[in-house]
Amino acid sequence: MDHDLKNLLLTPPIRDRVVMGFDPAYRTGCKIAVVNDVGDVLATTVVYPTPPENRTEEAEKKLTELINKYKVDIISIGNGTASKESEIFVADLIKKQTRQVSYIIISEAGASVYSASKLAAEEFPQFDVSLRSAVSIARRLQDPLAELVKIDPKAIGVGQYQHDINPKSLSASLAGVVESCVSNVGADLNSASVSLLSHIAGINAKTAQNIYEYRTKNARFKKRAELLKVKGIGEKAYTQCVGFLRVPESKEVLDNTAVHPESYEVAKRLLNEVGYSIEDVKEQRINDITERLQQKGIEAVAKGLSVGVPTLLDIISELKKPGRDPRSELPPQILRTDAMDIKSLKPGMEFLGTVRNVADFGAFVDIGVHQDGLVHISKLAKGFVRRAMDVAAVGDIIKVRVVEVDIEKKRISLEKIFDK
Repeated sequence: MDHDLKNLLLTPPIRDRVVMGFDPAYRTGCKIAVVNDVGDVLATTVVYPTPPENRTEEAEKKLTELINKYKVDIISIGNGTASKESEIFVADLIKKQTRQVSYIIISEAGASVYSASKLAAEEFPQFDVSLRSAVSIARRLQDPLAELVKIDPKAIGVGQYQHDINPKSLSASLAGVVESCVSNVGADLNSASVSLLSHIAGINAKTAQNIYEYRTKNARFKKRAELLKVKGIGEKAYTQCVGFLRVPESKEVLDNTAVHPESYEVAKRLLNEVGYSIEDVKEQRINDITERLQQKGIEAVAKGLSVGVPTLLDIISELKKPGRDPRSELPPQILRTDAMDIKSLKPGMEFLGTVRNVADFGAFVDIGVHQDGLVHISKLAKGFVRRAMDVAAVGDIIKVRVVEVDIEKKRISLEKIFDK
């Protein structure tokens, strides 16, 4: 359960793209929200391409106008009610576009909870509940972590047995996972939302609001040390939180890394020891720093700097990639341009798919067909596995092969492909 939530929160973001959020529905219509590359809402509407209305031509015209006007790159479709019908409609729609557009099916878990929340009402007082959900579906593609932290982890619905666990223990466990993920990724002090900031160690909801108000009043933070000017941030809170916060615009390059200010002097002495400077870090010219360090002896250098070897290696890792997002090193989300039909599947066909759900008996994988395929637990690993969740989690990107297709029952059997 914790692993599923962690995977969902650490899904790699798709940045610098204009996204159309598509919240599927039948009778009440599909809610649409277009957001720009930084998540600002550009337009909203409602279309009715699904039963019982089936007003596909009207929907195509409306969405084509939005795609061209705002130069939409990706359509993000929620995986709830009517998602399969919506996927068919969208796949057909993008074939008719003059610009390149792709689509993706994403989990809309918790979107309805967020859209009805006080936070959503404060963010988007001009929109009704249903349109806020479409905005969330668009934004969670651009930065899943930033959007999902706005939702109670229990509402995200990952974990088959979460309802069997003591609510208090469950909340504490899931909250710990969220805080761990936020700390691992870090947050841009000048762009992070209040919700995201409040999950940083040492920062509570009130302090997060104070940070937001300070940067609004002062345009932006120019360096990490400015945090000490924020009401509620004393020396103790500063020491706890500052290592997880980044200021890309700072003249101090280390302000855009996970290196704690207490270790700045050590980092600079380390660079000097191996013949580098802070300017080399800024220009990313220190690729062979590890080799230089090994020549001098890692333990000897660590002793000379009065730090442990693990701390020294952590500092080096950050110096190599200032401003890095650890999520960028994970397999990217899979974008599609066409929806396959189950009838076109044949045994032996191979796909790269996304794990959408994990049960005791196996994992359900989205391979771009209208039905998710099942990888039985016996085909999820090379050896014996007691529980599928031990080797698969929601959001995993895996290679699979079609084993069997039952068109009448709409069932697809898959097996995981292992690297040789």
